[in-house]
Amino acid sequence: MAKRKRLSPPRLDIAPEAAPETKSAFPSYPLGVAPTRNMPIASVAREAAGSAALDEMGRTLSEAREEGRLIQWLPLEEIDESYLVRDRIETCEEEMQALIDSLRDRGQQTAIEVTDLGEGTKPRWGLISGWRRLTALRRIATEEGTPGRVLAIPRSPRNAAEAYRAMVEENEIRVGLSHYERARIVARAADAGVYADDTEALRALFGAATRSRRSKIGSFVRIVRALDAALRFPTQIGERAGLALVRALDDDPELAERLRARLAAAPADAEAEAALLTEAIAETIAKTEVPAPVDTPAPAPARRSVPRAASVELRPGLSCRETSAGLLLSGELLKQDGMRDRILALLREGISL
Repeated sequence: MAKRKRLSPPRLDIAPEAAPETKSAFPSYPLGVAPTRNMPIASVAREAAGSAALDEMGRTLSEAREEGRLIQWLPLEEIDESYLVRDRIETCEEEMQALIDSLRDRGQQTAIEVTDLGEGTKPRWGLISGWRRLTALRRIATEEGTPGRVLAIPRSPRNAAEAYRAMVEENEIRVGLSHYERARIVARAADAGVYADDTEALRALFGAATRSRRSKIGSFVRIVRALDAALRFPTQIGERAGLALVRALDDDPELAERLRARLAAAPADAEAEAALLTEAIAETIAKTEVPAPVDTPAPAPARRSVPRAASVELRPGLSCRETSAGLLLSGELLKQDGMRDRILALLREGISL
């Protein structure tokens, strides 16, 4: 059997001039350094691993952005604060200055929420929540003469209703709104077509609130509908004063028009406006009280005044209250076509004398 000749690697200790015939066939290496080979399969594996890592990073960032977990810096001029009708009407200058001082000292600690309005739009991002922080940062940028930027979390609300809920919930958690501001955003969201009516808007925006709070907000919607354009200091209307005003508006259908005429004189401050409202409420109470009879032959016994009972919400948009003249139904539901006839028909069928 023939013996096979084994191939051996070239000797690396032979200088090129000593073995000129091997100079072109084999590369030369320094003495004691073994040659290395760049295997094609290794290069392919490295490239595949790098590409997979980049793809995974891209997917992770995309998921974080879609799920609202990605915080990024955005230029202030790219934020549109009018994307939604804001629920907050005004802000205390003292509180705003405190926020500005905190941002200067510690920087922005909490990101605002925005939604992408699409490529090519200017501004690019619509503000969902964080109006106070955005306003404070813009004032700082103006004072310092810089463009300014803001930390923001891009959100992807499925529709306008979800965006409005996010705005309301964020403000409810951080700085509570007044009853009037809550009622106003209910009315504005319904007017914008986000919800079918005030009742649906109230249930959707304040679904987490107690039944009592929703009832009070619903009552303040009556004030918004009647006097929003005329009031200058609506956030100063307290809960008790607001509910008394709602009862007066229900008792006297002409009160809203008279109040708008009086408020047109523009009261100087919140106290003057509150005094005007209190006076109008007192006039309405006096007007709706039933006077005692005076034509009886004998002096009538002292007549006990009927206390004004609290309004009971029969269902959203329909309330009932006992007055000296009887039971009084009120609410936005009565304005629907045919609702009064349906109620009268139910009373006729259900009462047997």
